[in-house]
Parts: sequence; structure tokens; C-alpha cells
Amino acid sequence: MRNLNPLLTALLLAFACFMPTSSNASGGEDHKHDGEKTAAVPNSKKYFSSEAISDKYELFLKYQPIEPNEEVTLWLFISEYKTNKPLDSASLKISSKEDKVLKFTIVRKDRGYYEIKTTFPSTKQYSLIVTINSPFGSDLLLLQNIEPGKQLLQATDEHNNSFFSSTPFLFGIGLLAGLFIMFLFMKTHYRKVAAGFVILLCLLPMAQLQPTFAHEGHDDASKKGNNFSNAFEVPKETQFLFDVLTQPVQQGGFTESIKLFGTIIPASNGQAVVQSPQTGKISSLNVRVGQKVTQGQLLAVIEPIIDAGNIVTFLSEMNNAEAEFEASRKDYERLKTIADIVAKKDIAEAESRYNKAKENKKLFENLGNGTVNNSRAILLKSPISGVISNFTFAIGAIINANEILLTVTNLSRVYVEAQVFDKDAEKVNAGKIFEVDCATNDIHKTAQVKLLAPAQSINPTNQTQRVIFEMENPNNEFKIGEFVNVRVVASKSIKEIALPNSAISEINGRPVIFIKNNAEQYSVSYVSIGQNNGSQTVIQKGVEEGERVVVNATYQIKMIYLNQ
Repeated sequence: MRNLNPLLTALLLAFACFMPTSSNASGGEDHKHDGEKTAAVPNSKKYFSSEAISDKYELFLKYQPIEPNEEVTLWLFISEYKTNKPLDSASLKISSKEDKVLKFTIVRKDRGYYEIKTTFPSTKQYSLIVTINSPFGSDLLLLQNIEPGKQLLQATDEHNNSFFSSTPFLFGIGLLAGLFIMFLFMKTHYRKVAAGFVILLCLLPMAQLQPTFAHEGHDDASKKGNNFSNAFEVPKETQFLFDVLTQPVQQGGFTESIKLFGTIIPASNGQAVVQSPQTGKISSLNVRVGQKVTQGQLLAVIEPIIDAGNIVTFLSEMNNAEAEFEASRKDYERLKTIADIVAKKDIAEAESRYNKAKENKKLFENLGNGTVNNSRAILLKSPISGVISNFTFAIGAIINANEILLTVTNLSRVYVEAQVFDKDAEKVNAGKIFEVDCATNDIHKTAQVKLLAPAQSINPTNQTQRVIFEMENPNNEFKIGEFVNVRVVASKSIKEIALPNSAISEINGRPVIFIKNNAEQYSVSYVSIGQNNGSQTVIQKGVEEGERVVVNATYQIKMIYLNQ
């Protein structure tokens, strides 16, 4: 038995060489180049189908195996060819090219979904002529290769030619059996030589002897014979449910744009502060935080506080005014008594002096009543219409002269201050459309923006220019101090292939789009992207004109692809 050890080793190696091998390779994104498109992985169908397209419509017919002379139900899906939108209303007529007397019952089940009932009398191929009338126009399409009596390919039938019944396996078994018999009758020396021969045979490449299996699937995939796929299937029912819409790729006018970073600042007369002209005590507050006020509305009442020195000075001035009043009165009355011998000019001057002194005395009396008693009120009114901002003063608090008591803000119109680099200044000044959106999210947007003040000066710190835009803000969505993006759209367009931003997704950090190949088959394409103007993105590589790209429900399509 010791001499059998080389024999057993050689036989085991030979047997391993003839066992079935498999290699698993992922069709991952890292092995694809931008724009690379590979074949679909063939899938076993659980139903038969037929497809017909025109420049207006796409028809897709699904059905289970048809038994001749038995009523069968066919499911017909109709959508617009370019957009994949289910046809909402249409008039259908169906006839058979091979059997003119064949009758069809058509029932509309949902948008773009119809049930068709009929009975095929023979086991032969039929073609259905579908006449469509809808708001998109009339059309005639042909659904072919409908074959009653044909059965679906079962999974067991796909592997009838299994490895263990294949020629390579039987050849290997025969070779091993022959070598084993030879070993039994060989001398020891020749056994070693034969064992070496078997080992050498095992080292030869045996890939040519390995079987290849194929599944029934799409014709284009089977022709290419590639198991690494970026294609996948989405049932028509799912497409209609998720509202999967497409758009044909075409080269058209793409409008360039640049993005600036800005900050919301108050507009002229958009923010005002309310201050007290002198030191005093708040005796009344007529507003609250967040309250809307109108221009001229009373906001607060201030009771002035005057120190002893100011009171003494005031009383002294008031006494001087009273003395002047008495002197001017007596002089005027004296001149009136001798008016016949006094010049009229002197009487007029005396009267004027008397009236002025009288007014000053009255003014001091009015002021004196409040000043001495510290009860002369100062009324603070709103200078603009707006909303009261937050304040911390309360009734009874002491406020200093020129100290800000309240702030009134009006956000119906605001300014956007943006920083522009010198290379973009000319594009901004020549811009056609200016759009603003929030820098942190896209919840609110507005197109009511116009260039108010072009660049006038340069910031020495970062060499940027200060540009002011004016924006209507009727719903108060934008707040003072908020960071925003300003997109400047150029006045001229360039001819590029561009897709809506909704069509572009990401897989492993790389931009992708989803292309509709036929009624239920889609594929993912890795693309190179260029400039983004906020609504569209230039596609530099990865898509061709005429292809239909998914522009709605992209996330759902992506999840279907990743979970396949």
C-alpha cells in the first residue's frame, strides 16, 4: 500500500481538475468607465411578452401560456413613447393579422392598463394589429410572435445538460479509471513515472473542458454573452405605480450660470430703531414682540428724568422770560397812551417785543408744569410699518438718552449682498436672470431678484467685489442675516447635451443616470458631468442622443437596481 500513495495523490489531483469550477466576479462600478454599457443578465421570464413602439406610443403585452380553444386574458400596457407616461384615455381596436374573424374584448382597468380577452383556435404564431386613437394622435402598431401552446421554460429544463452528464466529465472519469487499472499492473518504477504524468496532466489548463450554461433571456444579451451587467428589469405595473417618467436625450441650448454666496440684509426703510431723545423712565409699552405695527403708531411713553442742576437752570430761564414779559408789557402800554406824539415805528417795535415775550412766557409755563414735576411725557412712535423685534425693557425701566428701545423690521423687500470675484464681475453685470435660494436647504426659492447696485469697490481682504441685489419677500421666507446662494444665469446659451438635475443620481459616490432600453428593461450608465445651472447639468460622457433617460422617480429606480 505504500506504493499506492503516489497513485492516490495523482488521482485526487486529476479528479479535482475535472470537477466543475465557478468564478464569481462582481460587475461593480469600480470596473466600469464613464459611459460604459454592458449587456443584460438573462432572466427567466414568468410570462410571455410582446412589444411594439412608434414615435407616439409604446405597447407592451403580457400573458401566461395560452391553451388553444380556451379563453385567455392578455394584459396590455400603453404609454407615451418619449415620456413613458401612462396613456390616460384612448380608443382601441384590435384585430388579428392571421385570423380576421378573431374577436377581442377590451376592458380599461387603469391609466394605460387594459385587459384583453379572446380565444385562439390554433397552435400557431399570431400577430395583433392595434389601432389607437387618443389626444396624441392616431397610430397603428403590430404585436408579434404570440404563440398558443408554447410553454414557459422551467428551471429544471435549463440545466438538463448538467456537468455530470457532460463530455468533459465522462472523459475524465474514463481517463482516471484507465490510469487506475494501469497502476495495478505496473511495476513500482513505472508507477512513479505514470503518477508524474498524471500530475503534469493536472497542471494543463482545463478551462476548455468546462461546460458553459446559458439561460433564456433577451436576444441582445445572449448575443453578447456577458454575465457582468448594469441592466435590470422594472415591471410595467411598477413603472406606472411610481410614475417613472423619461425624457429623450437631445443636444440643445444650455444656459450657463455662476453661483455666488450672499447674505440677506435689510432694504432701505426695511429696518428702523426707536430711541429716547433723553434719559427717562418707561411709563408705558403699547406693543409686544412679534406684533405688526404701522407707521406713526404709538409704541411707548417715556417720562423724562431731569437732575437738580438742570431744574435750577430751567427755572432761572423761566424767571428771565417772565421779567422780559412784564417789562415789554409796561413799555408797550406806555407808548400806547402817548401814541399821538410817538412815532408809529416805536409802537410797532414795542408791540412786537411784547408778543414775543408773551409767547416765551407761555412756552416756559407749559414746560415748567411738567419739568418741575418730572411728568412731561415723550411719545415714541413707529417710523415705519413692520414687525416688532425682540426687546428686553419693561415698564418702569430707566433708559438712557439715544439708547435703542425697540427695533421695527419690514421683510417684504430685502437686499442680498453677494461677494463677486473679479473674473465673474462682467458675467454678473451682463446677467439675464438672477435666482436666489437658501444655502442650507431648497425649501424656499424666489426668482424676484434684480441687480440693484453693480460692483463699486473691492474688499482688500479677499479681493472680492460687493454687489447688491433687491428681492421681493412677500411671505417673509428669507430673514435678515441668512446665508443664500445667488445664481446668475447668462444671457446666451451654448449647445450641449444637458439633463434635468432630477435625472442624475449617485452610486458609490459616482454620478449615474438610468436609461430605458425597452418596455421593461432599464440600464444604469455612469456619466461625466459638467456645469450645473441649478436646473440642468451638462453630460460630457455616458449618454447618447435619442436615448430615453429617467427624469422622475429616479430614487425608486435606483433602489430597484441596487436590490436586484
